[in-house]
Amino acid sequence: MPIHGLPPSSAPIKPAHFDIERVIRPNILALHPYRCARDDYSEGILLDANENALGHSIAAPQANGETPSPEAELDATADLDLHRYPDPSHPLIKSRIAELRGLPSTDHVFLGVGSDEVIDLLMRVCVVPEREKILITPPTYGMYAVCAQVNDVGVVKVNLELSGDAGEGGERGRFSVRVDEVKRAIDADPTIKLIFLCSPGNPTGTLISLSSIRALLDYEPFKGIVVVDEAYIDFAEPGGSATTLISEYANVCVMQTLSKSFGLAAIRLGIALAQPPLIQVLSNTKAPYNVSTPTAHLAVRALSPESIKTMQAKVGELTKNRAVLIASLRALAPLGVGAAVGRQDANFVVVPILQRGGSAPDNTRAHALYKTLAEEEGVVVRFRGNEPGCLGCLRITVGSEAENVVVIDKMKKTLEKL
Repeated sequence: MPIHGLPPSSAPIKPAHFDIERVIRPNILALHPYRCARDDYSEGILLDANENALGHSIAAPQANGETPSPEAELDATADLDLHRYPDPSHPLIKSRIAELRGLPSTDHVFLGVGSDEVIDLLMRVCVVPEREKILITPPTYGMYAVCAQVNDVGVVKVNLELSGDAGEGGERGRFSVRVDEVKRAIDADPTIKLIFLCSPGNPTGTLISLSSIRALLDYEPFKGIVVVDEAYIDFAEPGGSATTLISEYANVCVMQTLSKSFGLAAIRLGIALAQPPLIQVLSNTKAPYNVSTPTAHLAVRALSPESIKTMQAKVGELTKNRAVLIASLRALAPLGVGAAVGRQDANFVVVPILQRGGSAPDNTRAHALYKTLAEEEGVVVRFRGNEPGCLGCLRITVGSEAENVVVIDKMKKTLEKL
């Protein structure tokens, strides 16, 4: 089996008795890695990775009323004892997160190298390779399935349900968890140890109801953990976070991140929130110095009261931009832009591109629009047409006010030709 991403070679191998394909585990050889946004395009107006288009929210420290220069900031980072290993526990970061999310203490907080480390750790500590499984609800974040294959665990899929017609807000129904179907899957396969729920979903943009999450937590035949991925929670209406369930349920784990609302995707800080026993197991298993000193330094500043206020202001601005973007997309309906799919609880919008002059979603036209925007118009969005319930869909990150004007103008210009 060839190694994915590496072209075949006819060059002789030394020593002749060695064959790397016999050394690598079969599930890894068969792995198709997660395809991130930058694998396709890295220049232009980048509205494809759900980053915070308004930038980070770290409030700059001031000395004598003056904001330090970038050079001074770099010098401050270089003075962080970089020759020493980082603090393995980061109590100040955990304390600020616990306070922000309404948790009683730091022993409810775990820090990882992005949420992806948390996903991988949960599988490694909970799911026995080749014997046990996870359950996911497509369309959903692709790393759950990728990590499952890396860890050699099975995947059970119960697709989300898309129900309802376009309402006054222009959205086409909403995605919801088919709780009864998930329960039936659990009854049929008791080896399921983790249920991954993305809320708000990626790419659905839809917050999962707490009642649905409670129904799974309370389901006695399920002996595992419900993992709720809340990467986009700050863009949703208050009151929908599963963190409110942590004090009541030992079998829930909530994942969050500084990548989205805080605008700090580059520092790679992911968070797990749960009752202390699970947090301790994750801490016992992680690499000893997984969160770097520069990352921790920036996280502490990002979680200061001043920076949190800045983050909340930027979230408010992006929420307003989201409403304007949806209205602008609705105005493109005569050119074949359908009603936004799902509910808009994140910092992106998903819309189907329809057949020219028709009403059915069109994957070919949608992909052509995606390619033309990126390669000829300098606007990069994400094609999601191969996801369940997302036929013909593009996912558009909410940009700045100016960026949204450009993307609408370029879409209009391109759709007129397709």
